[in-house]
Parts: sequence; C-alpha cells; structure tokens
Amino acid sequence: MSTGLSDNEIISRVLSGDHQAYSGLVERYQNYVFTLTMRFIKNREDAEEVSQDIFVKAFRSLADFRGASKFSTWLYTIVNTTCITFLRKKKLETYSLDHEKVFEVADSKDSGFRANLIEQKSKVNMVNQAIALLDHDDAEIITLFYRSEQSLEEIGQIIGVDPGTAKVRLHRARKRLKEKMETYFTEEVKDLN
Repeated sequence: MSTGLSDNEIISRVLSGDHQAYSGLVERYQNYVFTLTMRFIKNREDAEEVSQDIFVKAFRSLADFRGASKFSTWLYTIVNTTCITFLRKKKLETYSLDHEKVFEVADSKDSGFRANLIEQKSKVNMVNQAIALLDHDDAEIITLFYRSEQSLEEIGQIIGVDPGTAKVRLHRARKRLKEKMETYFTEEVKDLN
C-alpha cells in the first residue's frame, strides 16, 4: 500500500465514510486471504470467488471490529467461517492442507540460482506433504503459527482456547510433524542435517 497508514487508521477512515480507503486493506491482505482460502478450497476459481466474498463480508462487518486483536486475526475468523460455509453448501470435503500451487509465487523469488529454487521447492513440498499427513487441528495450528505468523494469544482467540493451551497444542503438533517427517521422509531429513 502506498500510504503508511496502520490497519486501525484505515478502518477509522472507512467507518467515517471514506469507503475508498478499504481498498488499502484489500491490497494489504489479498495474498493472506487467498493463501488461507486455498487451504480449504483447492479449486483456484472457487477460492478466488470465496476470497472476494470474504472481503465483502469483512467490509460489511467492519463496524464490529473492536481492535482487541490484530485485524489479520479478525479477518482469519471470517476466512475460516466463510470457507467452511462454502464447503458445506457444496458438500465438499474440507481441506486444511496447503496446496502446492499456493506457494509457487512465494517460491519463485529466489536468488537467481535455478538449483536453489528447485531445492527450496523440494523442501517446501516435503514439509507440505508432511503437514498433509497431520490431522486438521495439528495442520491448522502449524499453519497459523508459521505461515500466518499469528501469536499464541491470537491463535488461542481463533481456535477458542487460552494461550497456554495453544502453546501445548503447538508443541504437540510440532512433535507429530517431526515424527511424520522422520517416518515418511527419512532420507530427505538426513540430507537437511
């Protein structure tokens, strides 16, 4: 975003009648929303449509944002409920796992060495496959902490537990992820060490 306004400043402007200011929040969070949406909905076209719906819902509910947590935490809740509602209507299976194509854009920013890019994609793919082997709750908390960079307090708010419980769940999820990687990717893990 070209202006250095904080999320709360933009929200104040929108609530004061400057609806054009909302485009700043959309621009700032469009990749975040799309990445999270793709965790649930593997079809790119559906994910794009749902992402747009999420921003419309967030705009309509902006007056309900109290600022007790970060805007991204509040927005995550809308992403989560909107995706689940969409999947229920479509009667599709929910996917809490990262789709490989979601990270192609992020992975494409390499140092100019093709070999580094291939190795990086291989590592990301391995971790994504290991996350895919976890149950929904473990995959969700790993994604929230490492990919969405949410704090334990924010994760607790999102999943409805206190921060101490979130910390314990994250610790257990990391342990299960490590076990999956050591079991299914033994050789690859050895190469990383």
